[in-house]
Amino acid sequence: MVTDILKRVGWFVVFVLAQAMVLGRIHLFNCATPLLYVYFVTQFPRNYPKWGSLLWAFFMGLIIDIFSNTPGLASASLTLIAAVQPYYFELFIPRDSSETLKPSLATLGMLRYSYYIVVLVLLYCLVFFSLEMFTYFNWIQWLMNVGGSAAITLLLIFTFEGVRRSS
Repeated sequence: MVTDILKRVGWFVVFVLAQAMVLGRIHLFNCATPLLYVYFVTQFPRNYPKWGSLLWAFFMGLIIDIFSNTPGLASASLTLIAAVQPYYFELFIPRDSSETLKPSLATLGMLRYSYYIVVLVLLYCLVFFSLEMFTYFNWIQWLMNVGGSAAITLLLIFTFEGVRRSS
């Protein structure tokens, strides 16, 4: 248990630093920003306490908000993803599977993992950019932000999963 918490703290620090120092400064075509820290919230195992995942997500979002100057956007969006993730993850696994099953490309397979991660990333981007714009007056820019950020985030997540799977 202590090892799991230390690993989670290490990944927490890595994702926050990567987003704050590098990824948060990238804005491709003025509409696509990589949001790799969403991956941290999507990786909670089946038996992880829901209150624990909500706390991890809220504090990660809060720290990202502080570094990115987006008051409450990341924390609200990540907390929503953490609230949805355990129930959504249950749709992709058999009932008799292990209680410690973690969502990954290796455990779910390519198709199921793709459905799992694409929906969560799209939901995150929809909520994040809807709260950021707080209007649908410029809906084309909103769609470009959601689509571009989701696409680049998914590309990074699948790259990260591919590297983790091969090692």
